[in-house]
Amino acid sequence: MRFLLSILLLSVAMQAQSFTAGSSSSLPDAPSQRPFWTVENKMNFSILAGLVAADAITTQRGLNQGLREVNPIMRPFVTRGAAGEAAGSAFGFGAGVGVVYLLHRTHHYKAERITMRMFVAGEAGIVANNIIAIH
Repeated sequence: MRFLLSILLLSVAMQAQSFTAGSSSSLPDAPSQRPFWTVENKMNFSILAGLVAADAITTQRGLNQGLREVNPIMRPFVTRGAAGEAAGSAFGFGAGVGVVYLLHRTHHYKAERITMRMFVAGEAGIVANNIIAIH
């Protein structure tokens, strides 16, 4: 009898209790996480994509003038023509995005920004070097 009475009281208490938090909740908000696709990242990736395209164009012009690819990793791609150059450029751009995204996911936000800017500066230097070499 006591067992039945305790079950009855427990079920009444459970129905009376609300499990949803109201507007006057005393729980703190969950910490917000920074979004990856911020305006800054969109601009940086757009600039990097443009520089990668400029690198591909200037590299193919240099190869047509008799120069050779200096980067041993990209050499097998660029010697296959425009399709190989596109594949190599996509591979390089994807690797850059992957590294920056990995830094973002591991909450290394400052390293993410620095790395992205280093990629842009490095690619700009490569394009400048290509332009100087073909002129």
